[in-house]
Amino acid sequence: MATSVLGSVTLGYQPIWNRQRRCAGVRLFVAPTSTGAVDARHLLDAIAGLWPATAPTLLLHVPSAPLREELLSRPAVRGIWLEVPEAEGTAPARGWQHKTPHALTPQQALAALRAARQQRQDGAPGTARAPTSPVRADALYEDLASQELVNHALDQQHAWGVAGWPTDEILLAYRWRQIQPSHAHIRELLKALDRDEPLESLEGRLYEEPLLTYRFLRYANSAHVGARTEIASVRQGLMVMGYSQLGRWLAEQLPNASEDINLDPIRASMVLRGRIMAQLCQAGLEDALRREVFLCGIFSQLDLLLGEPLGSAIHRLPLPGRIASAVVGQTGPYAPWLAVASALESTNTRVIREVCQAHGMAVDGVNRALLRALAGL
Repeated sequence: MATSVLGSVTLGYQPIWNRQRRCAGVRLFVAPTSTGAVDARHLLDAIAGLWPATAPTLLLHVPSAPLREELLSRPAVRGIWLEVPEAEGTAPARGWQHKTPHALTPQQALAALRAARQQRQDGAPGTARAPTSPVRADALYEDLASQELVNHALDQQHAWGVAGWPTDEILLAYRWRQIQPSHAHIRELLKALDRDEPLESLEGRLYEEPLLTYRFLRYANSAHVGARTEIASVRQGLMVMGYSQLGRWLAEQLPNASEDINLDPIRASMVLRGRIMAQLCQAGLEDALRREVFLCGIFSQLDLLLGEPLGSAIHRLPLPGRIASAVVGQTGPYAPWLAVASALESTNTRVIREVCQAHGMAVDGVNRALLRALAGL
């Protein structure tokens, strides 16, 4: 039963970002697929079996009160917490760690913004002039509507984390200027080159920055490199360029690179979509094609960082037609994996279930792929 219980629930996810704009945890939305009872013990065992000690905190969001109560009756599992609705106000038993997500009302958001501005003027929180902020330290907040609220919660009030990210509002600040690759990420790549890390390691590090990956492939196909054939993959580009030319190119990117850490969750979410897609196709493709599927995933939101139509950006690269078909036309062999990976980012488990059914993908396999991808964060 432990191998099939994941087929009795639909899972969705939402990353939780900390003060460093790193993934501190993941909200896992758990909804029964039918009106029948879900075996809580086997469900917890199945999730725990796919959640190693090295993975971030997993916060289970279980809207079903009976299932939530059943889970609470089980002994707690290290690294797995339970979300407790604020209305219940009860602390879990049997050693369960828990968090209660808080959403700011419009009035609370206004009070938080006033407190944030006063704290900036005074130079520190907690001064006599500063109004009291409704944002509490070590608390979890969801769906903060603006960059200023996120900065206030994480940087000034030291909230434990923020679930959801105001991507549109953050990107709006870049509508008149070009987003640049991450300064910190380029520095890490240069350090990796100094350590003479193997090609596979450099490839993985480069993939962690989608915009840099896109620029790398454009450069690899330019006259500066002079490749005899078109470069359609990162690995091929690294082999053609070599470490010395890669180092020079990265050093040229560094002066204009971005130090805006609020872009990091946006980049990380793009990479996570690619990882989920690669896990969804894990059983059916060889390594080279899995890397191609991963690239399809991270490029599927490239327009967010480039500020131009996705079709124009994709067609500037000699990518396999399978990638362009999925990303631009939502067709071809990779389109089902892209559709499901995109749906999993929703908190609406009904929509997730419908998308899986539409593409003939078993919920059990999708849930396992999702958990494996999340566990690697």
